[in-house]
Amino acid sequence: MRAIAYAALPAELVLAVCLIGGVRIPGPVLLGGELLMLVLVGAEAFVWLRLRRRGLSRGEALGELVPEPVLRLVGHELRLMTSLVRWVARRPHGVEGAGAVFPHARDQAPMMYGFAFVCLVETVGMSFLLAHWPVVHAVVLVLDVYTVLFVLGLHAASVTRPHVLADGVLRVRQAAHVDVRVPLDRIVWIRRETRFTHEKADGELNLDVGSQTSVTLELTGPVDAPRLLGAPRPVRLIRLHADDPKALHDAVTRARTAPSPVYEASGAGWSASSK
Repeated sequence: MRAIAYAALPAELVLAVCLIGGVRIPGPVLLGGELLMLVLVGAEAFVWLRLRRRGLSRGEALGELVPEPVLRLVGHELRLMTSLVRWVARRPHGVEGAGAVFPHARDQAPMMYGFAFVCLVETVGMSFLLAHWPVVHAVVLVLDVYTVLFVLGLHAASVTRPHVLADGVLRVRQAAHVDVRVPLDRIVWIRRETRFTHEKADGELNLDVGSQTSVTLELTGPVDAPRLLGAPRPVRLIRLHADDPKALHDAVTRARTAPSPVYEASGAGWSASSK
């Protein structure tokens, strides 16, 4: 089924491009292409039901039907679009019960707004240039509008997904594609360190914002920071940025050195005190 899908989807794209370009496609070819897609969708639905009857959850069944890279790409796009809604509603993601929250999108805002403005100007210009080709104009307009939403979604994801410190874990995030949980007991040291150049190296993760990082973490052992398509990426050094790097540094330092509770006997039972 996947082999058929890999052949059918590009064929559908070629047919769409030909139709937009005014190429006359024989009726039997169009009919065959549509029938192939209907058969493919019907087969996918049939296999979905069989997998569900075997006891697989919805996520597991979907993982069997759709390759992981495709799921990750679709999930990334959905997170960007939902981030726009969260941004407008002022509802950050994953901050419930957090001990501390550290925004990190401020320094990239002018650049992202600039990109969005350029894309908007390009959209208006292409609308005038393609006014006499309505089909091409409609396709390009959809692509241009989505590009504007994509750029704004990247910034919205950074705004609504700050770094979070909670329950002995520092959750490090960037836009909608990086979400790494770093246990505090794995942090060897943390220091404030402003860097504007970042060379790629094995075992290092650079989460620069506005081309800069301001906090560096070194870990006792690697944590997994999966790539966009799911490939594993063990890292032992993480450089990240925060709008207030001092607050992040001090909060993590305090959490790592917090006194552990010592239980003492009292007349009414046991009471906890910190030493």
